[in-house]
Amino acid sequence: QLQFVESGGGLVQPGESLRLSCSASGFTFDYYTIGWFRQAPGKGLEGISCIGSNIRTTYYADSVKGRFTISRDNEKNTVFLQMNSLKPGDTAVYYCAAEWGPSAQALCARPADLGSLAQGTQVTVSS
Repeated sequence: QLQFVESGGGLVQPGESLRLSCSASGFTFDYYTIGWFRQAPGKGLEGISCIGSNIRTTYYADSVKGRFTISRDNEKNTVFLQMNSLKPGDTAVYYCAAEWGPSAQALCARPADLGSLAQGTQVTVSS
């Protein structure tokens, strides 16, 4: 059973940075594509950044491209999301999820197929 624990969220001002972490267990981490998803108040789940099992393949939604960087440590079963130049529009609960097989772009493109998610970590960007 895939399990995730997200951390690193918080309240920051516009322009500041946060680094999210997601510790995964219950599956062979380095075989899976894994990504970050977010749900803002009143909006649907959005795939914002995903990374392939080979580490070299990444995908970013246009809304975060150039500001966010995804990385993974296969030895520690952890995926990270470095978020710079945060904006109020980045306010959301952030979740991670993984799947065996899809490309990074394919995983991020279908958040509705993810099923149940972990508790997530709240990111609030406000002055």
